[in-house]
Amino acid sequence: MPKRVVNTPDAGPPGGPYSHAVVAGDTIYLAGACPVLPDGTWVRGDFAEQAHATFRNLRIVAEAAGGSLDQAVRVGVYLRDFADFPAMNEIWKEYFPADALPVRTTLPVALNGFDIEVDAILYTGD
Repeated sequence: MPKRVVNTPDAGPPGGPYSHAVVAGDTIYLAGACPVLPDGTWVRGDFAEQAHATFRNLRIVAEAAGGSLDQAVRVGVYLRDFADFPAMNEIWKEYFPADALPVRTTLPVALNGFDIEVDAILYTGD
């Protein structure tokens, strides 16, 4: 089965020459989502505002690819300031079901001008 590239105008645009997502068989690979509005405007609010915008973008792309964040098997979270880890954990609960949590890696990274980026892999098979 060939891969299918997914891009949606409903999420913040990719920050470079890559797709929002790629579907390969029963797996959907979601590129890193950032706190960007569909028109390319960056969300510059506090950490919570940026995190919600980021997770909303991730959810929108998952749905455009035919999936759901409920199907996430692995999520990567990248934080500019690791002091935001507790706040991110609280916001996380609004986007991922407690009874089917994916594995996750959270890392502090040198993000420039924004506080959070999140990527994910979804499994849509049985």
